[in-house]
Amino acid sequence: MTAAIATHDLRRSFGDNHAVDGVDLEVQAGEIYGFLGPNGAGKSTTVKVLCTLLSPTGGSATVGGFDVASQADEIRLRIGVALQEASLDPKQTGRELLQLQGMLYGLSKPNIARRMDDVIGLVDIGSAIDDLVESYSGGMKRRLDRAMSLIHKPQILFLDEPTTGLDPVSRNDVWQEVRTLNRQEGMTIFLTTQYLEEADELAGRVGIIANGRIEAEGTPSELKRGIGTDLIVAEIDGDAELAADAVRAIDGIESVEVHGDEISASTTDGAGAVSAVAVALNSADLRVTSLTLRTPTLDDVVLDVTGAKLSASHQTHDSNGEAAP
Repeated sequence: MTAAIATHDLRRSFGDNHAVDGVDLEVQAGEIYGFLGPNGAGKSTTVKVLCTLLSPTGGSATVGGFDVASQADEIRLRIGVALQEASLDPKQTGRELLQLQGMLYGLSKPNIARRMDDVIGLVDIGSAIDDLVESYSGGMKRRLDRAMSLIHKPQILFLDEPTTGLDPVSRNDVWQEVRTLNRQEGMTIFLTTQYLEEADELAGRVGIIANGRIEAEGTPSELKRGIGTDLIVAEIDGDAELAADAVRAIDGIESVEVHGDEISASTTDGAGAVSAVAVALNSADLRVTSLTLRTPTLDDVVLDVTGAKLSASHQTHDSNGEAAP
């Protein structure tokens, strides 16, 4: 089966700046693929090449089976794109822009009307669809931009940080929208995000880019398991060394460290071992004031792979579309 998106040694340079420096990735049809990386890593530039907004300066890439360099028109008919900054005519209504978008894709008037009903309901624009865009909030503009990217029912949808700046309720609405598109429409979704929990919630696989290269790839669970063990931390009201000895005797505990009145135990199966730790401490007549299980997060993975944490705070962007440090 032909991959929905495939790149081989993909490169895009701006003078001496190698924004994309040999990216190899493959996204299957019907997959939600999360694309993570610190500021300036090459995420947005990669997306712009895949969307045919920028030409590659080396390597190759196909989207929907078509080459980004020589078959851009074929790709544009099959993809939807919602980038970080929505470019919308403020003097038109949302409905007018959706109708125009449908006409540009060659849809018939009845088909445009049907699709408008679908996408307006999906992105929850409501009655504001008949208001001028200049009256929209930033969140509403992004909703309309997503609706426009969906009007022609694309095979592949590119979402570039779709929830940056949104409140938690709006962010959750976008998550539900993405799941619906993927499950009900079978749409392939390529998602870049600064929110680690977003990738963890939505993506079947994740690619982590740094310095223009894919440094790690896999399911969120695989990536988290690959960087280390789970950690069980207990605060003890009593003899912490005695508590450490009791925990060391448990099968599956790899190591135990003592820090004042706190012990930390490393294990590959924290969920399975935490109850045994509680029982062992209780059997040793030790009073436990807190017992927590810490498992690796995607933020730990990104930090391990790239040396940088991701930040979802408001950012400025340079002329190439990458977030500036």
